[in-house]
Amino acid sequence: MINEEIRDKEVRLIDENGDQLGVVTNAVAQAKAEEKGLDLVKIAANAVPPVCKIMDYNKFRYEKKKKSKESAKKQRENMVDIKEFRLSVTIDKHDFDTRVRNARKNLEKGAKIKASIRFKGRQIAHPELARDVLNRFRDELADISDIEIQPKMEGRNIFMQLTPKK
Repeated sequence: MINEEIRDKEVRLIDENGDQLGVVTNAVAQAKAEEKGLDLVKIAANAVPPVCKIMDYNKFRYEKKKKSKESAKKQRENMVDIKEFRLSVTIDKHDFDTRVRNARKNLEKGAKIKASIRFKGRQIAHPELARDVLNRFRDELADISDIEIQPKMEGRNIFMQLTPKK
């Protein structure tokens, strides 16, 4: 709430420098804000009495918007894409090479790679075959990636995660 929208009888007033002016009536607070050519803004509505501050409201809104944009930008920078590549125990050489080539492109762009194999039928009896495929995948990309998560079984799946080298 700003200026005339504030209907409380008394408010705790803070001036534009952050100094407390004490508890004053709403009319006095409005007059002081008008005298300085600034706005009276309620910043703590739940306090007793409510806390109001004398400030330039448009400048305050602009800086708040600027801060939120900056934090959103930092959040986007920290978000890393994870690209999943599904392999199989019986993957053919050409299919394997294609997946390695695509994974290499994504690693160069800065994305993390999750390589997974889903066991079908009786393949689950031989998890070492899947580990061999994942190790071969890791070795092909060893020059530009580091292992973040070692090959790990989860139900009928086995997966590992690679991250780009710094």
